[in-house]
Amino acid sequence: MGFTGTALTGLLAEDGFFGSAVQAAELVAPLSPRVPHAIPRAKSVIFLFMYGGVSQVDTFDPKPELTRLNGQPIPNLDADPLFKVRNPGTLLGSSRVFTPSGQSGLPVCDMFPQVAGVVDHLAIIRSMYADSFAHGGGLLQMNTGFLRQGFPSVGSWVSYGLGTENQNLPGFVVLLDHRGGPISGPPNWGSGFMPASFQGTQFRTSGPPIIDLVPPEGMSAPRQRDQLAVLGELNRRHAERRPTETELAARIGTYELAFRMQSEAPEAVDLSQESQATQELYGLHDPATEKFGRRLLMARRLVERGVRFVQVYSGGGHSEETWDAHGDVNKNHELHCRETDQPMAGLIRDLASRGLLDETLIVWTGEFGRTPTAQNGKGRDHSPRGFTAWLAGGGVKGGQAIGATDDLGFAAVENKVHVHDLHATILHALGIDHTLLTWFHSGRDYRLTDVEGRVVPEVFG
Repeated sequence: MGFTGTALTGLLAEDGFFGSAVQAAELVAPLSPRVPHAIPRAKSVIFLFMYGGVSQVDTFDPKPELTRLNGQPIPNLDADPLFKVRNPGTLLGSSRVFTPSGQSGLPVCDMFPQVAGVVDHLAIIRSMYADSFAHGGGLLQMNTGFLRQGFPSVGSWVSYGLGTENQNLPGFVVLLDHRGGPISGPPNWGSGFMPASFQGTQFRTSGPPIIDLVPPEGMSAPRQRDQLAVLGELNRRHAERRPTETELAARIGTYELAFRMQSEAPEAVDLSQESQATQELYGLHDPATEKFGRRLLMARRLVERGVRFVQVYSGGGHSEETWDAHGDVNKNHELHCRETDQPMAGLIRDLASRGLLDETLIVWTGEFGRTPTAQNGKGRDHSPRGFTAWLAGGGVKGGQAIGATDDLGFAAVENKVHVHDLHATILHALGIDHTLLTWFHSGRDYRLTDVEGRVVPEVFG
């Protein structure tokens, strides 16, 4: 078998089995614009990630029956041993007030009064479900499609599939919460087995957007350009003798991008260029909303300049610094809804006024939802069985609710939408067929949706 295996390996290598020639060619200019599979509805994505897990029954999925049964045991608990082992406690009815909003009359809780004013732009998916009770796995699945590390994030797949319209900025930018990053860290926006060119680039919201973006004193642009030219030539000679090693090609592109960013990135994040009215629209005048509003205004400026995918986090660090409402769901969500409500509504209104909403897909979600039962008296535990996400812009038919959870808001039961389905729908809005966007790795073609996923057609009407 040793000689046979050697011969087979040689034949497979000649056939390109161990590396796609198309992939290798694309690495020369990894972020160059590419033609999608179909006519796109959207050109870019702003992904709003509510890290920690938002309670669906306290925000966009009212459950009168849950309120009626407040304090009683959850029915059929013995039939669910995985949930039973978490000692779920008794049912906890929501104390929030839900008001029919907009022309559509969709109910929105009292913690989101500004979002309620733009609800006619939202397609609210009430039947999301995922596969992990844990933050680490849940974050990775929502970001990469897989529960374990090592796979490209959704932003990386978009960058690979479409490139970027602005070669002086990254194709994929990440704006973290001021309190810190999420559990699992950079793998949430990493490129996995793809080249580093496709990973998310973290921008800061104050000071230089990227550390060391400004050249050292005494380093002129022509001198720096000459250094990169020499380095690039040496790297290219090295790469010519090693055509299957794609990492070097990605590194060459990264050096070139970093050089070009020095001229454009500082301007892209200079919010002082925005009018006072626009800054107030995002809540920059209010200490409670200023930080998240700054990130959303920066996101709008980035997509306006051709950045393909911007992910913005709400919540950072651990526990109450995130949406992880184990102790007191009202206290926790009042804080984080207050921080995000005005900026999110402002983003939608601003994009609409600039004619950018139709070409910008906004996605709002967390890694999972929360239980209809009480934890620690007033809190709620994690629940991947049923939760809410919403989309706006980018060809989305607003003013509608899609799918449903059961009467207690525990599990998705109608038109169930898995994380893979959400990813397929995001790619579809960008003109990408999720079954055709693949990367050859470890002996087979991988994709964002693994071997599953379906587009949710109701999102687009």
